[in-house]
Amino acid sequence: MEEYGKILIIATPIFLVLIIIEKIYGIYKKDDTAPLIDSVSSISSGITNSVKDVLGLSLTFISYEWMVSKIALFHQEANVLSYCIAFFVIDFYGYWSHRWAHQINLFWNKHAIHHSSEEFNLACALRQPIASLANLFTFLLIPAALLGVPASVIAITLPLHLFLQFWYHTKHIKKMGFLEYILVTPSHHRVHHAINPEYLDKNHSQIFIFWDKLFGTFQAELDDVPPIFGITRPAHTWNPIRINFQHLTLLIKDAWRSENWKDKFTIWFRPTGWRPENFEEKYPVNKIENVFDFDKYGTQNSQKLIYWSVAQVLITLLFVTYLFDNIAKIGLPNIFIYGFFILITIYSYTELMDKSKYAIFWEGLRFMIAIGIIAYYGDWFGLNRVFSASNYIILGYLSLSFLITIYFVTIDFKTIQTQPINS
Repeated sequence: MEEYGKILIIATPIFLVLIIIEKIYGIYKKDDTAPLIDSVSSISSGITNSVKDVLGLSLTFISYEWMVSKIALFHQEANVLSYCIAFFVIDFYGYWSHRWAHQINLFWNKHAIHHSSEEFNLACALRQPIASLANLFTFLLIPAALLGVPASVIAITLPLHLFLQFWYHTKHIKKMGFLEYILVTPSHHRVHHAINPEYLDKNHSQIFIFWDKLFGTFQAELDDVPPIFGITRPAHTWNPIRINFQHLTLLIKDAWRSENWKDKFTIWFRPTGWRPENFEEKYPVNKIENVFDFDKYGTQNSQKLIYWSVAQVLITLLFVTYLFDNIAKIGLPNIFIYGFFILITIYSYTELMDKSKYAIFWEGLRFMIAIGIIAYYGDWFGLNRVFSASNYIILGYLSLSFLITIYFVTIDFKTIQTQPINS
């Protein structure tokens, strides 16, 4: 946990700088692909995922360490060869776990968040799940275990492999010549994120594109079919925590409402999007039928709300950085209390971004939790030892945040927005 937190402290500023560069470049080219409020939602999703991972809130039924101890045919040290094998096997593992997430109803729930943005930009790469609470696909790493790749090598290579998938989430890089035959490029991944019928469920590879060509899921980006992004059942919220469980909620409802007992048990493993017979008529859900004729979510927001949302996510990143840098000092069970505060924080300000009147409740709850933490511990998880005025700053910020939330809900949201704003 602690080691991964340290890695994220280094990686996060790099990601943010690249996101800012993409935004500036888009404005310069008069082709801004990164609306601020969408980026805030994406970064917030990344925060929820990183907090979940750093706190170790995922269950692995079969650990790689156990597999390598039981079935290894050789013993390898951590060297260039073992890292190369690990990277190649992890990419194979990534292709199949990614493909199954698109093809099986239950597994789509953990992946829908990544596709939920109706934009395509570097920030949307950070839309990662908190609903993936169990790792079922460790068996796909059997080739590495047979070859005796150490568990420490896998542990280092997994986050590296994930981070290398960041760069190709952009519309600004066009086709890349001969690299299109070897690597996953922005063009390949635009196809993957598109909801056009021609592009659905294609290009599942993560680093090497040849997996798709080998297993029949490759589709090149077509010059006459511009990709349209999102999910066919739109999320209609900026709240990443709610997006994480929307599909699961629908599955539970459909399983409960179904009168056919076979459907109740098989719905979870049917193809993604499958519903019992006549359910689309009896229990309709919003679905995009024409990808070139639908309204993107949340484009009418005041500039004040947009800039306040940006401020909130940046302040939240400061809270998260302190957590990741002091996991050992904060200790158990306090790190879980801290993690809960972060999740409530994100739930609160993204509800405000959705113009929900309940944002006042969530912001008030966040304020009370913080007061309780400071009253019980005497300070913010030892922060006073670093900065003596920290209690006053944190309580002052939370007081201001609560008052601003009240302002938006009671005054700003009642102002009719006549012009869509996509800053």
